[in-house]
Amino acid sequence: MDAKTGAQERFSSARDALVALSHRIHAHPEVGFEEEQASAWLCEALADAGFEVEKGVCEVPTAFRARAGSGPLHVGICAEYDSLPGIGHACGHNIIAASAVGAALAAARVADEVGLTVSVLGTPAEEVGNASGKILLLERGGFDGIHAAMMVHPAPFDMMKARIIAASMFEVHCTGKESHASAFPELGVNAADALTIAQTALGLLRQHIRGTDRIHGIVTKGGVAPNVIPAHTSARYIIRSETLEQLAELRPRVYRCFEAGALATGAKLEITGGDKPYAEMKHDEAIAAIYRKNSEALGRSFPNLGEWETRPSGSTDMGNVSLAVPSIHPMIGINSLPAVNHQPEFTAHCVTAEADKALEDGAMAMAWTCIDLATSAELRESLMSRR
Repeated sequence: MDAKTGAQERFSSARDALVALSHRIHAHPEVGFEEEQASAWLCEALADAGFEVEKGVCEVPTAFRARAGSGPLHVGICAEYDSLPGIGHACGHNIIAASAVGAALAAARVADEVGLTVSVLGTPAEEVGNASGKILLLERGGFDGIHAAMMVHPAPFDMMKARIIAASMFEVHCTGKESHASAFPELGVNAADALTIAQTALGLLRQHIRGTDRIHGIVTKGGVAPNVIPAHTSARYIIRSETLEQLAELRPRVYRCFEAGALATGAKLEITGGDKPYAEMKHDEAIAAIYRKNSEALGRSFPNLGEWETRPSGSTDMGNVSLAVPSIHPMIGINSLPAVNHQPEFTAHCVTAEADKALEDGAMAMAWTCIDLATSAELRESLMSRR
């Protein structure tokens, strides 16, 4: 029996349990840094499979690391398992988590035989947009010793190298002064007006930024009553650019829009966050080619998607990993159109038969890619020399 067949047999024996794990995480959504159940369930599944599991790694309570094998090439498979507020697993992190476990179980079956060490890295809070799980783990040594990293992400269709851009999330707090909105409006300082002016300035700024830049946000607090001048307002915004370098150029221009609102109204301004942004994704060409070959061997295809392949897509802290470790982040299709990521309709698609098939194919494509990387002397040595 060759290594890939052995890996596939191991996955097949665990498939039903992995699908059940995906559905359980989906049914109990937890937002970033609060994924206590999902983290515990994933650790339990890996420990039961014989992995050495460390919980709460790098001082992040819902992060973990699980390792098997003792070969010279060390591959990390990233698991995400946080949900979105209000709409649950509308980005399919339940599939990401279960496929990561499945890939690791399959690869571990032959790890010592092919010269591989495989780790599942439990990386919380991918959706928070700043100072997230992978960024904290990177800073605190969680990826030390890893020669290559990978994960698969659900999408409406398969895509090998999505154009993932840099992003920064921050919060804005404006403080003014309450007053009766009719009797004594001249004695108030309107913090809601400060946000209104800022949003108007941002709308005008959009004419003068790069076509690949993005600015979007929500007002999280707009006041308490229409007859009280709002004294405390807040908003949460994300800015995006193709690279961290371009993001650094955009950030002060956006911040000045909020400063303009505060200056015009006399409100005080505080901006928090935005200090640990997401980086652009650098897809490793060699690993991507191997993953594509293995995915196609499983019957999947990568259609010509036209503008979908060139337009900027989302952002992820896997981009930060990719600048430190050779990495891939392919999209795996669940046939959800017209529903797309971050829609409630996509949430429902993430526990369909198509989603379960994506879990299986993603896990096997990653496991086989791990095996190929370990058994190719050229690729193995190249990866090990870069870390």
